[in-house]
Amino acid sequence: MKYLLIVLILILASSCQITETITINSDGSGDIEIVQQREENSYMQLAGEEYSKENVFQDTTYVFKDYIAKYKENFAKYKPEEQQLFQKYANVKAQIKRSSYEKEFRTAFALHFDKVSEIPDLFKTEDYTSDIQHNYALTAEEHYFRIGYEFDGKTFKRSVSIINTAELEKAKSQAENFEKKYGSSKLVQSYLLKYHFPKKIKSVSNSKAVINSDKKSLTLEFKLSDCLRNPEMTNLEVILE
Repeated sequence: MKYLLIVLILILASSCQITETITINSDGSGDIEIVQQREENSYMQLAGEEYSKENVFQDTTYVFKDYIAKYKENFAKYKPEEQQLFQKYANVKAQIKRSSYEKEFRTAFALHFDKVSEIPDLFKTEDYTSDIQHNYALTAEEHYFRIGYEFDGKTFKRSVSIINTAELEKAKSQAENFEKKYGSSKLVQSYLLKYHFPKKIKSVSNSKAVINSDKKSLTLEFKLSDCLRNPEMTNLEVILE
């Protein structure tokens, strides 16, 4: 099952664009939005004949705390530390549209935060939503990496830590096989970071980051399949003036 999941993730990752936007205000509060958009030309190359056979439609918008309220009996069965974890996602807003008719596949997660350290790993939102709905164990804990953020007013850090080295090695192996098969295809697979800060940027740990003309914002792009093989490559430290 996990083998098939990794393959599926690679196919989706190699045909989509993810944009992670963070805006931090002068008081340390701010907003984060992560948008994943399927790139149809790339996906069509990978899906082949199955592309025209898709029959999917979903258009859903929800706030995570609505699931906590709706499935409160299930929520009450979780351990206190698990409930506390879910509460970190309480105000996350999710918008999911999957339409094979309009050929639009888009998932967006958004959160207003009071402190950068409050930002949870938004890629786990759908997993935790499903867990509460079906009273599952925490399926998102099977992810092989975790994303966290810090900001002390001067230094911003985006930190990725590996939590399951065995699954990481499987992901690396499948990514290499996938690259051998589809490496010559012209696929759109980008992970774009767009960060906005309250002060001018003094330095950035990744030399490929582009500091915009206002000196308070930057953009940094990665190849998405590379991120799956080496999630820690997206670690970033930004020091402000």
